[in-house]
Amino acid sequence: MISIEFLLTALVVVLAPGTGVIYTLATGLAQGPRASIAAAFGCTFGIVPHMLAAVLGLAAILHASALLFQVVKFAGVLFLLYMAWQTLRQRGALAFDARPTSIPMRAIAVRGALINILNPKLSLFFLAFLPQFLSGDPARASYEMVALGLLFMLMTFAVFVVYGIFAAGARKWVLESPRVLQIMRYGFAAAFAGLGLKLAFERI
Repeated sequence: MISIEFLLTALVVVLAPGTGVIYTLATGLAQGPRASIAAAFGCTFGIVPHMLAAVLGLAAILHASALLFQVVKFAGVLFLLYMAWQTLRQRGALAFDARPTSIPMRAIAVRGALINILNPKLSLFFLAFLPQFLSGDPARASYEMVALGLLFMLMTFAVFVVYGIFAAGARKWVLESPRVLQIMRYGFAAAFAGLGLKLAFERI
């Protein structure tokens, strides 16, 4: 069940720069290491509904229901565009300032969770990804999918924390250069907007 192939494939997927990675990096740069860990936790927790959907077969329903897929998808698109706007306006956890904004870690984690929860492609990803590494015993299929999903989440959290701590370490250098700060701010805003538009054109 847990094989080198699964670990390597999962690591490649987790390392790939997606929305969660962008959010964790931006939060680490804007708010420091503690906030980046909260962001990593939120993004990881946001995987739970998709993993359960794959295990319980709900992902297949989502795949079959074009309307449900579109509703969740466009909620995710709007949220990502909102994140881009917040970054440009220097508001909330994504405000790049010498003094981190006093924002509850829970709020940072909730945003990270919503980023993943509102991405219906994740449910379809788990539905297609996890079964490839099952032992083939139908009686153990659900247990094995949960175990693999939890391991994937653990890897996600660990990698995201590394990303976040790295970004937090570069925070002082970024804040000392107005030009770099402006580039980072517009860059993250463009990344959120681009990922939102990419999601808008995703199909089942």
